[in-house]
Amino acid sequence: MTGPWQLFAITALTMIAFAANSVLGRMGLVGTEIGAGSFAAIRLLSGAVFLTLVCAVQGKSMTGTWRSSLALAVYALAFSYAYIALSAGIGAIIMFAVVQITMLSWGAVRGERMSLLQWTGFVVAIGALIWLVSPGLEAPPLWAAASMAVAGLGWGIYSLLGRGAGDPTAMTTGNFVRTSLIVLPLFGLILLVRPEPPPPVDGIALAILSGAITSGLGYIIWYQVVRHITATRAGIAQLSVPALAAIGGVILLAEPITWRFALSTMAILGGVGLAVLTRPAGSRKAEP
Repeated sequence: MTGPWQLFAITALTMIAFAANSVLGRMGLVGTEIGAGSFAAIRLLSGAVFLTLVCAVQGKSMTGTWRSSLALAVYALAFSYAYIALSAGIGAIIMFAVVQITMLSWGAVRGERMSLLQWTGFVVAIGALIWLVSPGLEAPPLWAAASMAVAGLGWGIYSLLGRGAGDPTAMTTGNFVRTSLIVLPLFGLILLVRPEPPPPVDGIALAILSGAITSGLGYIIWYQVVRHITATRAGIAQLSVPALAAIGGVILLAEPITWRFALSTMAILGGVGLAVLTRPAGSRKAEP
């Protein structure tokens, strides 16, 4: 993965896979009778099985950590329950805005100084996100937006814990297997409180596709990509996901795009982009 065009193509493919997760989740949870807990459990289990086979074929031993697996479990469960009531585009913009805010906030806590422009972008992104989910005729349900924000927090933590880790395939496989061990018993407890009907075949198929291909395989490819690009470029690439998810929602699910969503999305992406692209305070040259 040394050529710039090859790197660009693989990065674009990974962003499409991330956006497809939003579309597949929405298709499964709204277009079929599968429950949110069932979708999350099948998604994670199918990803674990697929990745275990990949590791076996490549002769690798899975690694991963329980901390990363817990963050992945939080992300997967909150993601599924949020998409009961959110459109693909709104869900993606809330999630990836919170991901970027989480990572920028962690950098600030760790002592990374941000410039005035970076702080401006950070505040604009948070303000636009609050406006998007604030009460109004076009606002998404608050509980669903909060659930997706939790998913974004989980994915942000998972991404932070995964930086500088070992082999992406071994790490992702171990995390998926551990996450399945966390989620399956938890799902059993959830069913006692909130029973779900047996998952239909079409819902199972969408969950497997999301778990094995656009999640499991997509995550492996992404962690291969981030080894060859800077953190800044990785953040910029992920800003494309909400737009791709919104396009997929319009084409495949006939979801409308409201003015509130369009304007808040531009403000969020602009604010996050400003925070990611601007040189940090005290930096003498831009990140390569």
